[in-house]
Amino acid sequence: MRTMVMAAVSAALLALPACATTASGADKPRVVLETGGGRMVVELELERAPLSVCNFLAYVTDGDYAGGSFFRTVVSATNDNPNPIDVIQAATPRGSDDDSRPSISLERTRDTGLSHTAGVISMARDGPDTATSSFFIVTQDTPSLDFGGGRNPDGQGFAAFGRLVEGLDVARRIQMSPADAGEQLTPPVAIRSASLIGEVPPACRP
Repeated sequence: MRTMVMAAVSAALLALPACATTASGADKPRVVLETGGGRMVVELELERAPLSVCNFLAYVTDGDYAGGSFFRTVVSATNDNPNPIDVIQAATPRGSDDDSRPSISLERTRDTGLSHTAGVISMARDGPDTATSSFFIVTQDTPSLDFGGGRNPDGQGFAAFGRLVEGLDVARRIQMSPADAGEQLTPPVAIRSASLIGEVPPACRP
């Protein structure tokens, strides 16, 4: 299953333009995150961000997030960065540097038409084209995470690829959980399971 889904990630960009802004009539895929803090449901923007969505679904369908956690919280009110943000970040049990699959190209918000508003899910990264498994959820509107924003020095922003349709209150509770000076949740909030509702979309299959 892993090889089949990942083989489709590259093909997805060819099959579906990342800048698409019109609906095809097909239902958007949804993923349920069951966590120690409660349930969240994410609706994914497959047409607009196919690489990010198919990559995320590859980790989901292989069960890689189960046993992982939301390990980091950033709260703007306590953040002295000149471009403060409000997010919670998650990783597989292998951590935020999980390189069990190749990194993916950055789908810039300039091209997808998405933006980092409250409830959006987005790929964590270091430099451009380095995202693998780690993702974050935005709890308040944070335009500094978009293309051209100042949060990342390279100005390329982050790859938004869906949004919560259930559980924004859960995300905000996790954000306000105890954390140390390094923004690490103490303890991390467990991801008990991450499951796709229905079948893997055709665009994410070989």
